[in-house]
Amino acid sequence: MTETSDGNGSNLLVELTADIVAAYVSNHVVPVSELPALISDVHAALNNTSQPQDVVEAPVQTEKPKPPVPIRKSIQHDYLICLEDGQKFKSLKRHLMTHYGMTPEQYREKWDLPADYPMVAPSYAEARSRLAKEMGLGQRRKAAKK
Repeated sequence: MTETSDGNGSNLLVELTADIVAAYVSNHVVPVSELPALISDVHAALNNTSQPQDVVEAPVQTEKPKPPVPIRKSIQHDYLICLEDGQKFKSLKRHLMTHYGMTPEQYREKWDLPADYPMVAPSYAEARSRLAKEMGLGQRRKAAKK
């Protein structure tokens, strides 16, 4: 789709150039004397992008991030160690969202953790469970007396 290839490509290039220049000029102060150069530069840039170029892309090798501690040691009885920064927490969910914008699912996926990887320390989960049972949560309501 170059300027010399056919009329439709040329028309499209001119239309795109006009749209881009109009948008730019509506948001920037450009002296009238610089308009021809701006139009020419935009047109040339679009013309260059429309011509095929021989670009060999190197295969992207994403290196798996290395956690600050081994995954097995990240779960302790009283705390969890965040694999992003190595800090200790009773509960990871809020930390992950506020500092990294990650959900627990994204965190597990990033670090190849199992679906049952805990987001709260085992001792904290036990204490919360014990408290809930003491309050009578999770049991059927007693029938009301008449």
